Amino acid sequence: MRIGKQDNARTAIATSDADSITVRGYDLCDELIGKIEFTDYFWLLVLGEKPSKTQRAMLDACLVAIAEHGLVPSVQAARMTLAAGPEAWQGAMAAGLLGMGSVVAGSSESAGRYLAEVMALAEADGTDIETAAIKSLKKLKAARKKVAGLGHPQHSAGDPRANRLLAIADELGISGRYIETLRMLAKHATAIIERPLPINVSGAIPATILDAGWPPEALKAVPLLARTAGLAAHLYEESLRSIGFIMSHKADLAISYDGALASKTSRNGEA
Repeated sequence: MRIGKQDNARTAIATSDADSITVRGYDLCDELIGKIEFTDYFWLLVLGEKPSKTQRAMLDACLVAIAEHGLVPSVQAARMTLAAGPEAWQGAMAAGLLGMGSVVAGSSESAGRYLAEVMALAEADGTDIETAAIKSLKKLKAARKKVAGLGHPQHSAGDPRANRLLAIADELGISGRYIETLRMLAKHATAIIERPLPINVSGAIPATILDAGWPPEALKAVPLLARTAGLAAHLYEESLRSIGFIMSHKADLAISYDGALASKTSRNGEA
């Protein structure tokens, strides 16, 4: 990404005049509103062209798979923010999205980068994906690092969301190098790392959507958009029956203080 002063200040996304609004070369009112589905529009906005049927289906599946994930920390942050400021939906939504980092939801981006690294390793070494995957896993084992896109604390036998996304990719005929790399990592990870490491949804999303033609640079946009829908549901429910302060109170009760104790002094300052 180029930072700083640029010679050509231009955008290819949208423009408007007194009579029309143009988005990616289409008239917004005459050609898009009421004539295009939102998933198609999302793809068009980001890539500048409409998706194929298979690309739309894969993106739809990824968005549905990751939209809702219960009361994870980012959702709790959003709900407690709304409880404290009921008028600030935008602040609560922002709180939830800001909580999407390398551990929750944003982990899809990390997994996508790791898949690309293994693919690049195979190319650099002049070897196949399986050999590169094994080499990479052994390196992670030695460094005691996690394998991005693999493992789940609850679904140790296999993440059902990941399994479904990969099955859809196979059905759509879009499975390519990213999915091949992910599956090869999963094939050897458990034996090398010495613990169950099935493919999780954060690994399946980048593998499937990148094989469908989504740009790696915009990978994080997919879980961000999906989780926005889930956050909207939680914030609406929070506005009807608030649990934000209940969660805050439960957290206060669950956490013990282990800091220094204040000295007991009399009102006149004597110990």
